[in-house]
Amino acid sequence: MNGYTNQYLANTVNSASPEQLMLMLYDGAIRFVSLGIQAIENGIIDKRSYYINKTSAIVSEFAATLDHNQDAKLAEDLDALYGYMLRRMLEANLKNDTAPLIEVKKLLSDLRATWAQAITINKQELRESAGVSSPANSSMAYKPLAAAM
Repeated sequence: MNGYTNQYLANTVNSASPEQLMLMLYDGAIRFVSLGIQAIENGIIDKRSYYINKTSAIVSEFAATLDHNQDAKLAEDLDALYGYMLRRMLEANLKNDTAPLIEVKKLLSDLRATWAQAITINKQELRESAGVSSPANSSMAYKPLAAAM
């Protein structure tokens, strides 16, 4: 990446809301697991491990930042799901197998879509409770730099 791209990314991250940051992390995890799948398919072992480790780091961070005081059952369920994904990624890395990564990618994509929908619903409810009408367009909403593969 060049300096302008790095500066753009830094500005995007620094100005993002916590919700946008979470979606960015999901986008990154989906992108990295996709690259891990490609690495296995192309026989590039060192890249396979690199991308699986990047995805695992993001999923581990999700697990570590769960707030069990807000909704203990939800946090417990997410913790179990993140643990399952981490085990599946380890299996994919050990067996050089794309199937577990494809499963993890689907889980991450589904979670990302669910969180995006929950964020949208929450924002709408907050606007309605404040008596503010919804904006005509949502051009300020977070959109990933590149579509996840």
